[in-house]
Amino acid sequence: MAGKIDFPQGPHKAFGIFAHCFTCSMETHAARRICNNLAELGYAMLRFDFTGLAKSEGLFEETNFQTNIKDILSAVHFISQTYEPPKLMIGHSLGGAATLFAAPEVQSATAIVTLNAPCDPAHVRHHFEEQVKKICEEGEANVLLSGRPFKLQRHFIDALSEKKTDEKLAELKAALLVCHTPMDKTVNIEQAAHIFVAAKHPKSFLSLDDADHLITDKRDATYVANVIDAWASKYL
Repeated sequence: MAGKIDFPQGPHKAFGIFAHCFTCSMETHAARRICNNLAELGYAMLRFDFTGLAKSEGLFEETNFQTNIKDILSAVHFISQTYEPPKLMIGHSLGGAATLFAAPEVQSATAIVTLNAPCDPAHVRHHFEEQVKKICEEGEANVLLSGRPFKLQRHFIDALSEKKTDEKLAELKAALLVCHTPMDKTVNIEQAAHIFVAAKHPKSFLSLDDADHLITDKRDATYVANVIDAWASKYL
């Protein structure tokens, strides 16, 4: 796995992990800008490419939601062994859902943040719904995701169907901040509402106003980082 750590110039408040969105990378606007901004605010942030994407090794078609969770835990293990256990975990879109599943296994984590994340991992199927039948019947199919070709296999569909977010939210011991764009056309606001209602306290909700799903506007990334810093300071 390829990764990068954005370090603050002075002493750090905590180490954090950032899990990027579905088929994205650690260099997307959201991942890079939010981690850069958090570094300026005193956090050491590890962002990484999931297996089979961008600079990480492996084949994308051999990955699924379960391997995403394992990748996050591998990143946690690396940062814990090399520096110190992370206290902050952030996940964007499907990476946010995977973060919710990984977080209960990370004892050091005290602050969890989701960005435009679905409550149900299977929600990602809408990106390739017309190919689901073929994938299930033939075992695999080529699909276009964000204009790029990817091969998806049957185990990818099965792994999505097996996961129940409510069960993991019940296990979550850390504070949770749910951030979502009200007009998100990729993951609707009802998904965030479900996460918020199902989670235990302490929990908070942040409306990202008119930001897009991928949080591509620089001002939105700065706003997210500033709010995360103010919110997380109570739990670190």
